[in-house]
Amino acid sequence: MTTYKITMAYDGTNYHGFARQPHLATIQGTVERALLKMSKGLPVEVVGSGRTDAGVHALGQVISFNYPGNISADKMVKALNSLMPLDILFKQATIVPADFNARFDTVSKIYEYRVSLDYYTDPFDRLYTGHYSYSIDLDLIKIALQDVVGVHDFTSFEASGGVIKDKVREIYQAEVVPLSDKHQIIFLFHGNGFLYNMVRIMVAVLLEIGSGRRAVHDFRRLYQVKDRQQARWTAPASGLYLKQVFYDN
Repeated sequence: MTTYKITMAYDGTNYHGFARQPHLATIQGTVERALLKMSKGLPVEVVGSGRTDAGVHALGQVISFNYPGNISADKMVKALNSLMPLDILFKQATIVPADFNARFDTVSKIYEYRVSLDYYTDPFDRLYTGHYSYSIDLDLIKIALQDVVGVHDFTSFEASGGVIKDKVREIYQAEVVPLSDKHQIIFLFHGNGFLYNMVRIMVAVLLEIGSGRRAVHDFRRLYQVKDRQQARWTAPASGLYLKQVFYDN
């Protein structure tokens, strides 16, 4: 058995998330079917660094698996790409120790969220951005982002369905960047872990702060109340990207 660690990108529009689901198109299921062909019928289980939801994209998702054979890392990338639809791309592979696990060995991740600020939804961006048509003050958002950085209890920012009991996470970096060539902004969050829908809920709160619908330091209150209902809405899945995953090595 050879253990591979592979970085991949995908357009999540046509998939019901990363995790395998019966009778539904998923990223994990698509990759495992390709590996089944390559291994001549021997099942290969793929482990992802995280489970992106339906419609969520990835620029740098990391997977690992034990393959019943000895193929070079470069040839593994070429073989998998030859079996993938055009909305999935394998970028880089390395052979790693047998005990490596793409999920449990993760130390931090960067998520990116893209927001279109046009009044109308652009038909060519609608599957790859969130949309917010209200005027925003970017300076207010930058002030609010200072309250995101650090160690906090993010109970108010987890959607129902989350199963993790410990809601405390550390955010190392949180920033917003305007795109000069488009009427868009990009949020970046680097942290040691994220709860279910946490990034999308944080973005929704930040946009409301930017449009004056919330107090600029409302994050501080939301940390204290630990009430998901007070965070209100969730930004659409279409704007979210898993950008990069970090490991000790």
